Amino acid sequence: MHLSGTMEIGGDGRLYIGGCDTTELAARFGTPLIVYDEALIRENIRRFHRAFERQGVQYTVAYAAKAFCTIAMCQLANEEDCALDVVSGGELYTALAAGVPAERIHMHGNNKTPTELAYALDVGIGVVVVDNFHELFLLDQLAREKGMTVRILLRISPGVEAHTHDYIMTGQQDSKFGFDLASGQAAEALQTASTLTGVECIGLHSHIGSQIFDSAGFVAAAERLASLYRNGLELSLPFSVLNLGGGFGIRYTEGDPVLDVERLIADMVQAVARQFEGVGMPEIWVEPGRSIVGAAGVTLYTVGSMKMIPGVRNYLAVDGGMTDNPRYALYGAKYQALLANRANEPVADVWTIAGKCCESGDLLTRDTPLPNPQSGDILAVLATGAYNYSMASHYNRLPKPAVVFVRDGEAQLVVERETWQDILRQDRPLRRAPQPVTAGVPHA
Repeated sequence: MHLSGTMEIGGDGRLYIGGCDTTELAARFGTPLIVYDEALIRENIRRFHRAFERQGVQYTVAYAAKAFCTIAMCQLANEEDCALDVVSGGELYTALAAGVPAERIHMHGNNKTPTELAYALDVGIGVVVVDNFHELFLLDQLAREKGMTVRILLRISPGVEAHTHDYIMTGQQDSKFGFDLASGQAAEALQTASTLTGVECIGLHSHIGSQIFDSAGFVAAAERLASLYRNGLELSLPFSVLNLGGGFGIRYTEGDPVLDVERLIADMVQAVARQFEGVGMPEIWVEPGRSIVGAAGVTLYTVGSMKMIPGVRNYLAVDGGMTDNPRYALYGAKYQALLANRANEPVADVWTIAGKCCESGDLLTRDTPLPNPQSGDILAVLATGAYNYSMASHYNRLPKPAVVFVRDGEAQLVVERETWQDILRQDRPLRRAPQPVTAGVPHA
């Protein structure tokens, strides 16, 4: 089994992350618990910086906060010289609360509301990535009403289909995101942007999908955007940026490759250099999210019930599920898991890991080899750092888990565990006050 970063199996047979015993973390903070290897997050960011620095080009690495957005994570990304890529007013608010300078924040989204755009303008957002004509005109109007000009990139759908799940493909022509290149819509957007006074279009953006390991799609996108970039220069637009997006993959299972960041960035830079020869090398922006935090996160669960159907399947149920990790239900995502308290014991059978929600599809992974599990064991599901906590829900009124960062033998709580009381915080009674809860309320 592939263990990332500082993760290791100790001589006592327990899983350690950042020098911390995960079974002790589970006892101290409860489960489900998402544990992040802080050193690995920082190293993942630095790999991108080193890759660009070796190419000797102007660049920006913007952390895609949608993968995992908390105050602590935004602080860390800012400390590591990342810009922040946000997709909502809530993510923008979080980044600002973390002390990220507004001019270092880029705002995405295919349906930004007038309230969100006005907020972004009021705080001095660095760049808005404009997704459609409605937004282009709305943003121009809002900016002019405020007596300002906002920098923008135009998001282009380049017609490049990355080899990934249909739900996370974004660069193809049939997509809700961006101005379509093939139909001429993107060229029309350039022409329109050149006539507006509330926006300053500084370049182009594309994002072709997620969980991508090779450079071919990014190279193809750069090639297709080059001609459009030249059109922008001919229209006297102040172009200086080519944003090739993110979507870099991580290793979830032994069958997944390892992302070669240096090779991928080199291929991207060389492709841009070829295509932009004679017009000036643009600054290259990328937006890694999953590749920064995905492998750095591990979710700890407590094993509860077990159900064995002879000749069919073994089910092992844990105290979380699709509420803290909906990716299996959404994509059929695959994971590796181990018993954190008995990690060096021999495998006895394979188990399908089930959550506690009232849904047959509430599974975390199938056919996981484990020692014979026992109620009370701590199950660790690896590579759960991206799009898990971010997509967590309150289905079945389950509280969201706590999150800790670990490093050098110390654990820091960065998100407190929700309680049952927290679940009721926004509720209001129907006309008459409900009877108060008289029994003691245990910790959720």
